[in-house]
Amino acid sequence: MAGPKHSVRAVDRTLEILEIIQELDGTGVSEIAARVDIGKSAVHNHLSTLENREYVVKHGDEYQIGLSFLGLGAYARNRTEIYKTAQPEVEKLAAETGELVNLMVEKNGRGVYLSQARGANAVQLDTYEGKRVALHCTALGKAILAFRSREAVLDVVERHGLPRTTENTITDRDELFEELDRTRERKYAIDREERLNGLRCLAAPITDDRDRSIAAISVACPAHRVDDERFENELPDAVLGTANVVELEHNYS
Repeated sequence: MAGPKHSVRAVDRTLEILEIIQELDGTGVSEIAARVDIGKSAVHNHLSTLENREYVVKHGDEYQIGLSFLGLGAYARNRTEIYKTAQPEVEKLAAETGELVNLMVEKNGRGVYLSQARGANAVQLDTYEGKRVALHCTALGKAILAFRSREAVLDVVERHGLPRTTENTITDRDELFEELDRTRERKYAIDREERLNGLRCLAAPITDDRDRSIAAISVACPAHRVDDERFENELPDAVLGTANVVELEHNYS
């Protein structure tokens, strides 16, 4: 994807610095300077400005993302129509299944976790609201891709590739399209420990009135605890039913 015609270099640097701090879960000036290829004094000036506005906080020699972003993120999320429609159903599904339920949307070819709800037996994962992940290795992402055009899927693959995260990750383009065909046929996607070892997920797309995916909802559970009977029969019905409710409310209310 081409960059903007008139980008502001200082703003671009600041955003790059923030992304590095998030990626590393906190870091110092030297590491940031090495990654963005600018001097330490320039990095320090960026960080000082961000610290004064409380967008980063400093603990010893390490900078971390500040809570000022929390308000911006919550504001952006709450203005997203599908979040407002789906969140009550996300919470109901988590309570019904006892598992971790996620809502995802696609932005610029990546999956963004928009909301989560935890049932009584929910597993603790590395995901959080706002986290971005590859689409091809999650049930949520595959549910979204399966209800997009072939050209749109190819664009995602060309832009981001098919990186491997576990031995089960699909990294072949033809294999991915075969998996998306199966997903469309059964109406839901399966993650067979493709992003995280030991985790299985089921996800159903939430589509608009043209049958194009606008989001997806999933149930995630440990592979060792949920048997095949529940995973293959009970949970798909629950996820599909929830997605159907959200679709009806979003498209026709």
